[in-house]
Amino acid sequence: MGTDAGHGPPVGSPAAEVVHRLHERRETLATVESLTGGLLAASIVAIAGVSAVYRGGLVTYATDVKAQLADVPEELLAARGPVDPDVAVALAEGGRRRCGADWGLATTGVAGPEPQAGKPVGLVYVAAAGPAGAAVRRLDLDGERDHIRDTAVTEALRLLAAQLRRAGRAAGQTPDDGPVTGVRTTAPGRR
Repeated sequence: MGTDAGHGPPVGSPAAEVVHRLHERRETLATVESLTGGLLAASIVAIAGVSAVYRGGLVTYATDVKAQLADVPEELLAARGPVDPDVAVALAEGGRRRCGADWGLATTGVAGPEPQAGKPVGLVYVAAAGPAGAAVRRLDLDGERDHIRDTAVTEALRLLAAQLRRAGRAAGQTPDDGPVTGVRTTAPGRR
C-alpha cells in the first residue's frame, strides 16, 4: 500500500492522500481537535514521511481552551457554543497560525452519548483553512460514539484533500477530480 509521502501516487487512506499532496506542494499542516481528541493527529502521523509536512496539533476539548489555545473569539463561543461552523473555521485558522502551518484542519461536534447544549448527538463540523481561504462541512452522523469520532476524522481528511485538489487545479497542477459538495467556503480572514 503506497502510504509513503515521498513516493508514488496517493493510495489507501485519506490521511495518506493528504500527506502525499502536502509533500508534493511543500506545504505544512496543523490540526485542532475537539470531539476527536487526538484521533485526527494520530491518523496523520501514522503515514511514513509525515514529518516533512505535519507541524503539530492541539486538542481543545473544553470550550475555554478553544479560546485560550486556538484563539477562537470568546464572543463567538459565548454566542453560539463550541459546535458551530464558524467555530470550526476559527479552530482551523487558529491552529494554522499557532503552529505556523500552511493549512489548518479542525473538528468540533457532539459524539455522545448525550446531546450537548441543545446540539444533537452526531452533529459535527469539520473545517480546513489554507492560503486561499477556508471551507467547512456539516456532518449529521448516526451511530455510536466511536463511529462518530472515526467518521469525523475521515471526513475532515476528505475535506482537506478536496481543498488541496482545488488549490492544485487553480495552480494548474492537478486534473479536475469533480466538484466538492456540502462545503461552505470563505475568503481568508472572513467567517
